Amino acid sequence: MAGLVEQLTASGGAESAGFLNDMIEQLWPNINVIGCRMVKEIVEPMFASMLPGPLASLKFVKLDLGNIPIRVSAVDVHKVENGGMKLDMDVIWEGDSDIDLDGKMVPKLGIQHIHLKGRLSILLAPVLNVIPLIGAAQVAFINPPELKLDFTNAANFADWAVVDKAVRKVILDIVASMAVLPNRFLVKLDGNNDYFKTYLPFVGVLRLTVERAIGISGPKKSGASRLLAKIVKDVPDCYCKVSVGAEAEWRTSTKSNDHDPEWNETHDFLVADYDQRILLNLQDDDLGDDDDMGVAMTTVKDILLRGGSQELSLTHKGEPLDTKLVLKARFYNFVDDADVITTTQSENKDQIVGLATVLIASALGLQGDRDALNPSIKVTWGAKEFRTAAKSYSPGTDIFNPSFDQAFRIPVTADLLADPGNFRISMLNKAEETGFVEIPFQQILQAPGLVREESFDVGSGVSVRASISLRGLQATE
Repeated sequence: MAGLVEQLTASGGAESAGFLNDMIEQLWPNINVIGCRMVKEIVEPMFASMLPGPLASLKFVKLDLGNIPIRVSAVDVHKVENGGMKLDMDVIWEGDSDIDLDGKMVPKLGIQHIHLKGRLSILLAPVLNVIPLIGAAQVAFINPPELKLDFTNAANFADWAVVDKAVRKVILDIVASMAVLPNRFLVKLDGNNDYFKTYLPFVGVLRLTVERAIGISGPKKSGASRLLAKIVKDVPDCYCKVSVGAEAEWRTSTKSNDHDPEWNETHDFLVADYDQRILLNLQDDDLGDDDDMGVAMTTVKDILLRGGSQELSLTHKGEPLDTKLVLKARFYNFVDDADVITTTQSENKDQIVGLATVLIASALGLQGDRDALNPSIKVTWGAKEFRTAAKSYSPGTDIFNPSFDQAFRIPVTADLLADPGNFRISMLNKAEETGFVEIPFQQILQAPGLVREESFDVGSGVSVRASISLRGLQATE
């Protein structure tokens, strides 16, 4: 465990961020313009697909982030595995925004203040021996940030709480998909940047067991509610939802009629940063909407430094509860050992025994009418299927040799290993497949370092620059 403890406690110490804040202040007018453009281009289309009913018609008719810049503090600089540098910093923004939204069949809506708070990670890699010294910057919140919006004209909405929650959820979901770990927002500083040297792998896997809850009573009830609970003998039917970063949420089974349920259920989470938060949400399964019985949180670092066992107190809307959740955790590093992958025994069908990572850097040699080209790349392995963002021509871009710079991660389970099949990389133009290549699983397993990295010929003179790697799991000591 000593090696893991050293990794968990490694820190250069928090540094002053005075010069960074001075730079941000000077650049804020430019950041405002860029930020408004991104909000208009990214957030507005998502309103149409993600907001309910008439709210889906909302569009920005005025957009100004205001004059108050973002402030940063507690900057910590680390070296990382790919040879780059990582700057972690606290971010807080009390923005005096001037934003108006309007839509069909809904009153006009304004946002006059934005509160944003979180811990930001900026990854600078690879480090170069030529100007600009750094190939790319990747920006991400380590955990989902806190967001509050102060709206104007709220009184015009009969069910205002629903509107507030819906708008914030859309914005936070977009931020999570783009820039909450493990997702990183990539900015190339060098036009010839090598994505394979930019990508930072996961640090490992957290095997988390939700053992039990103690003393579930839920939030305090009014006198009438307490009386009703006694009459109907309302005993909770609870399950626990668990999330780490922007990865998919996992939930336990439901334990019926139990104030002290025992689950002893385990799930594996990919870990991108030891400071990632483990969020646990205890729910009472009900006929209508499930009741929120309280939340608790810890971090990967915290539970591991406590020896892999922790008892957490729950809160409900900021108020402490008597309820406790008991967790156990074990951490696994990734190793490039084929025997470890093929011989590891899993305790259940969802348990991870390894990780496959497919990096798609670019395609080369596309032909045709540049305005008709809309290329993307699909990656398939077994039942898993992923697709890059589609590219289209715009002035200054090379649509015939497009860059994608995307990573796809596939947890390897015993079921996948039983019949691994081939990795398939398909070249698409819109929805039409124009070429493909298949790479046998055994070729990756036998490759040096369990990595095969090259320009794969997909036919018709087109190649896709891709990297496929495999890693096994090894428990930390």
